[in-house]
Amino acid sequence: MNENPVALLPELILLGGAVLGLLTGLFLPRARQWVVSVIAAIALVAGITAAIAAATGPDEMAFDTYAIDIGTHATRITVMAAMLLVLGISRDTIRGHPRETEFVTLLLLAALGTVLLGGVSDLLVLVAAYLLASIPAYALTGFGKDAPGTEAALKYYLMGAFLGVAMLAGVTILYGATGATGYGSLREAVGGAPFGAVAVGIVVLLAGLAFKIGAVPGHFWVPDVAEGASAPVAAFVTTVPKIGGMVAVYRLFDQALEPADVRWRLLIALLATASMTLGNLAAFFQDHPRRLLGYSTISQVGYVLLAVVAAGRDDAFGLAALLFYLAGYAITNLGAFAVVAEFPKATTLSAYTGLFHRNRGLALSLIVCLLGLVGTPPTAVFVGKVSVFTAATDAGFAWLMVVAAINTVVSLFYYLRWVVPLFAREVPAPSQGTSSQGTSSQETNLERAGSWSRSVAYGCAVAAVVLGIVAGPALDGLSGMLVR
Repeated sequence: MNENPVALLPELILLGGAVLGLLTGLFLPRARQWVVSVIAAIALVAGITAAIAAATGPDEMAFDTYAIDIGTHATRITVMAAMLLVLGISRDTIRGHPRETEFVTLLLLAALGTVLLGGVSDLLVLVAAYLLASIPAYALTGFGKDAPGTEAALKYYLMGAFLGVAMLAGVTILYGATGATGYGSLREAVGGAPFGAVAVGIVVLLAGLAFKIGAVPGHFWVPDVAEGASAPVAAFVTTVPKIGGMVAVYRLFDQALEPADVRWRLLIALLATASMTLGNLAAFFQDHPRRLLGYSTISQVGYVLLAVVAAGRDDAFGLAALLFYLAGYAITNLGAFAVVAEFPKATTLSAYTGLFHRNRGLALSLIVCLLGLVGTPPTAVFVGKVSVFTAATDAGFAWLMVVAAINTVVSLFYYLRWVVPLFAREVPAPSQGTSSQGTSSQETNLERAGSWSRSVAYGCAVAAVVLGIVAGPALDGLSGMLVR
């Protein structure tokens, strides 16, 4: 057993950044709370550096409950890089806020819980990471203290508490059936455990993880939080927790439950089908940009779950596809939310009418990100989708790949509902008032929040394309590290 805390250096840096930021904020005047954001950014950069350095070393197990391998390294780097983007998106919104310190600290703690989700190798630690990733997010959702945010936070909390209890029940049942909580011991015992107990344990445990990743049936909170919370919080909640949550789902089945007699691959395939189909159909006629993106994230989770059906295979291609898809999705989704955050008063798709003629940079960034979410080449999500489709087909689920391909084509409709008005030259007047009043209202809706979110949007759009172009070497490198 490795009891060296240095093995958890990236996680310790995140925790240290949160504690140091909170303590520093206690002694700073409100006008200088921005220092805490600087501390958070430094901690994230230091954490990424430590994670990259750790990735060059051998795989190991820390305290017999936390795996330090390529899945953990990729989760660390992706989560902390995404957090830097979230800090950028939130800068225009939170700057000068009297509780800026608390906001940044909650972000770091939620990110820490997400990182831990990606590396846990014990059911009890999984529950602890789940709680650490969830509780700060509840507070962030209601941070604005307005009616929509408060309602969204309440729904988010109640759903999380209910499915969290179900998750605990699943852990209890599996422990009772196998006498183990560590993934290695579970793998040895689950094959001979009572079928009924294992089946029920897997289902209710998976329900809790479905909440964390926003998959059916734990998806109900996603559109409400995406619409009710502030744009930076919506960007964070619909993106970052899914990274650690998806790796946790893959690791659970790959390292612990793969030998179970339960047809868990079929169960994952059905959840993937339900998530991508419901997410796409519900997004069809959404008019609120953030609510549309909320349903979009549900469908994206369905696509990512295709990689999980390949868990337990010797080639490990499913994990490589999963990790790459998550990185591409994080960049692309945060880029779309960065544009939304740039126009906080634009609460309908029609409010973006004519954006291409007013700000081509932001319009092009939004187009790249939205078409990227569809899976348009040469973006990273395109390569990610092809990779997970391949993994599912190799695992014997060709029908699931067909369902996912049809859903991808169908999803183009609601993304184009947002893209096409960007090129319109005439700004439609509202049903009441003169045309000039309508134009004035439109200009007010497209009033920009500041330069930070705009810069993040540009960077994400470029990164989504660049990552797609270099996808071949990146996937080869991931696959090589997984089989070494």
